[in-house]
Amino acid sequence: VQLQASGGGAVQAGRSLTLSCAASGRTSTYYVMGWFRQAPGKERTIVAAIQWSGGTTYYADSVKGRFTISRDNANNTVWLQMNSLKPEDTAVYYCALANRVLITTAPIMYRYWGQGTQVTVSS
Repeated sequence: VQLQASGGGAVQAGRSLTLSCAASGRTSTYYVMGWFRQAPGKERTIVAAIQWSGGTTYYADSVKGRFTISRDNANNTVWLQMNSLKPEDTAVYYCALANRVLITTAPIMYRYWGQGTQVTVSS
């Protein structure tokens, strides 16, 4: 499985960005796609995740109400719409895939990772 993330950039606080992640290769029927982020000197943490088959979603408290994760089943693509961005959202964002039925927030449970895309939010 290969994951290709795109859509990062530099924006001012309050603006929006949309990240996308396309999965290719052989995936199982039931899996979870997640977005993680890692700021310099900090650990990688989950931002949002979506259950591919049922569509159940999870959001970190810090992004609830501002970020939306969605999927395009036909094209094996997951999107992260980020609104009302804050300087503290600045990080490298990674998409990841876990071969699990239920959503998990632990990075170690995700087997496949995209290359990361930088998001920089200035005040």
